Amino acid sequence: MKNNLIRFGTVAAMAAGMAFAQAPAGTQQQPGERMEQRMEQRREFHERMMQELNLTDAQKQDAKAIFGKARADAKPVRDELRQNREALFAAIKADDTAKIHSLAAKQGSLMGRLTEIRADAKARFYAKLTPEQRTKADQMHQQMKQRWEQQRGERTEE
Repeated sequence: MKNNLIRFGTVAAMAAGMAFAQAPAGTQQQPGERMEQRMEQRREFHERMMQELNLTDAQKQDAKAIFGKARADAKPVRDELRQNREALFAAIKADDTAKIHSLAAKQGSLMGRLTEIRADAKARFYAKLTPEQRTKADQMHQQMKQRWEQQRGERTEE
């Protein structure tokens, strides 16, 4: 059951991110604009999921609290990721191999922490669902996985 949730959360996040992350050819976006766009797309995805799962008002409030806490917990990690990314870019420009290795390892650790925060929130949300809602969530997960694999296949053909 927990593996299904982790798989659901991981694929949902990946599918949502990949579905919306690509800007049309020739479009230049600043990194902050891309992040804002992704955040908006995640919000829209969560809203759509809540509608399709037909959550009760209590479940909606629980979801808001769970994901709000996760967002707050993730903020310092995201900030540290941003600082680390900038330091990594500086190390690349300076051709400082030792610093590149150190900062790259730290980047991986921070990304792992973000994944942990998000997966934990998704697990707590999934636990609040009824058996019927879990079945629907699993079906949505499978559909997203199929779309993701299809999009991945289309990109490799280009």
